[in-house]
Amino acid sequence: MVRVRRCVLKLKIGSPKELFVGEARVAMTPDSAQALQKLGYDCVVETGAGKAAGFSDDAYRAAGVTVLDTANELYASADVIAKVRPPETSEVEQLTPGKTLISFFYPAQNAALLEDAKATGANVIAMDMVPRISRAQKMDALSSMANIAGYRAVIEAGNNFGRFFTGQVTAAGKVPPAKVLVIGAGVAGLAAIGTATSLGAIVYAFDVRPEVAEQIESMGAQFVYLEFEATQDGAATGGYAAPSSPEFREKQLAKFRELAPDIDIVITTALIPGRDAPKLWLADMVSAMKPGSVIIDLAAERGGNCDLTVADQRVVSDNGVIVVGYTDFPSRMAAQSSTLYSTNIRHMMTDLTPAKDGKLVHNMEDDVIRGATVTFEGAITFPPPPPKVQAIAAAKPKEKVKELTHDEKRAKEAAEFKAQTTNQVKLLAIGTAVMLLVGAFAPASFMSHFIVFVLACFIGFSVIWNVSHSLHTPLMAVTNAISGIVILGALLQIGSSNWLVVTLAALSVLIATINIVGGFLVTRRMLAMFQKS
Repeated sequence: MVRVRRCVLKLKIGSPKELFVGEARVAMTPDSAQALQKLGYDCVVETGAGKAAGFSDDAYRAAGVTVLDTANELYASADVIAKVRPPETSEVEQLTPGKTLISFFYPAQNAALLEDAKATGANVIAMDMVPRISRAQKMDALSSMANIAGYRAVIEAGNNFGRFFTGQVTAAGKVPPAKVLVIGAGVAGLAAIGTATSLGAIVYAFDVRPEVAEQIESMGAQFVYLEFEATQDGAATGGYAAPSSPEFREKQLAKFRELAPDIDIVITTALIPGRDAPKLWLADMVSAMKPGSVIIDLAAERGGNCDLTVADQRVVSDNGVIVVGYTDFPSRMAAQSSTLYSTNIRHMMTDLTPAKDGKLVHNMEDDVIRGATVTFEGAITFPPPPPKVQAIAAAKPKEKVKELTHDEKRAKEAAEFKAQTTNQVKLLAIGTAVMLLVGAFAPASFMSHFIVFVLACFIGFSVIWNVSHSLHTPLMAVTNAISGIVILGALLQIGSSNWLVVTLAALSVLIATINIVGGFLVTRRMLAMFQKS
């Protein structure tokens, strides 16, 4: 049975000012409001809601948004309330049957808040519960915020680190590059890897999921491997890492102790939803780090991955290591965070408004809407059933390539050499026969030029054929010089009295010109690939 709530009248969607202390984000920006209006909704915001994120009330008015004086007025007039943080008790009390709240909610950690929301009869869509399937990526607010947190973590590390990220050789001396270790290669971890690499640091990364090793290395970082016989898959449902075994954990900690003295910056991102953060960077590892080193703990809100982490504080260890446990990294980039989060909200509203007529259709048969809905028409709908579509396709097992023995390798090489020699002898015999056949009928003056031509073709083929494919593009620059010789010879022959010679010379000029111009264009594009601009 399809459970659908359909609203007949044109609805209003509103965003109040966040009550959480220090929260600078807003769930609706002027740009997202214009997109929501195209879906048929009227938009309202509380005055000052976007001020901390850089969006003035006048900017909202210019976008056609009604600015209301108080939150009470907004809750009374709006049918859909879009927020960032989970609602406070005072905000839940203002919900009524028929209204829809869209915000982060964390129902597993907020059971009492979930019961309060159920009692109001309102429908609650938790942005943190959007299923991790391909179709829902545009609504994945957790990934949007994690991406910003990973980026900001590196910027925060640079702010506390007393040296360059990149290595430099200057007149004053040589500056070594910073060494950065990122623990956890989820969205935040990959964002941190990309940012630290672009700043010139030597980046190491670790994750319990071996399948992310190629992804890490493709971004310019080095994957930290463990000498451990894999007995379990490190990936859990939804793309998160699964808890590791005690044996694996011991190997993991031993590796971190080995790396600690050489690492300048550690960024930890290991966190499993609904669980306390695992302790991965222990006190003895902090003690082994150099003074002035920095630890950025992105899991501080759930206890932290580091023993010394204190939520929302910056502490300095006895040996001078700085441990940053801020829990508001996305809010520290409020303008960017609000832009991405409001886009996630807008995509959610697009799915809730299939006809784009300002009428909300809460289709509980839709995998994304059902997965994100935690209360519906006075009933708790959390936890949701598993989505019909798998979040991550199972990886196909790789076939192990059989390693050849020493005798087998020698036999294979001998067979390949024999086959290559046979082919060369056959080609040489055919070429000799052709030369003898041509020499039997052609004049001596032609044969001298013909032999030079054949030798040039043979040498050119042998040289180019043995060039690696990755060097074919740079080779275009070399062919420009050869084409330059061709075009000079062709220009000298254009003044000939023989029409056939003039025609061939003109054709040679055309082809050589195309080769020269094309070679320089391709070479220029190739060189542009190595320029940051």
